[in-house]
Amino acid sequence: MADKKTVFAIDDLPMDLAVFENILCPYYDLKISTSAPEALSLLDDIKPDLIILDIEMPSMSGFEFLHEIRKLPRTMSTPVIVVTAHDDEKFAVHAESQGANKTLTKPVNPSYLLSQVSDLLDKKPPKSKLEELFSKMPAINLD
Repeated sequence: MADKKTVFAIDDLPMDLAVFENILCPYYDLKISTSAPEALSLLDDIKPDLIILDIEMPSMSGFEFLHEIRKLPRTMSTPVIVVTAHDDEKFAVHAESQGANKTLTKPVNPSYLLSQVSDLLDKKPPKSKLEELFSKMPAINLD
């Protein structure tokens, strides 16, 4: 079996990090940090394939972190999913103009987060997860 891709989640709220763990750990090697400055110092060791980033954090915002990682050769093209409590299209446009690849609103939908991570890592969602999603969908009568 191939090695799991590494996802690095950065959020100052332990509850949000626990949600990411529950959703992603079965499929990805999840690393976590509760602050942007700490996360910057860990980038060399972690070498993430994708970053999930909260925007509103103390000491350094997610936008400041994003600006810093886009200047570094090792992370300038690393996909970033921004998670935020802002349910605003203008915010999403701003986040993407700052270097985010996707913007998701908290609380995140587990299936949607998994599909977005998978899309950005250029792989299909794990089959077991797809089967679980399809089993919950109502049957469509084509007659």
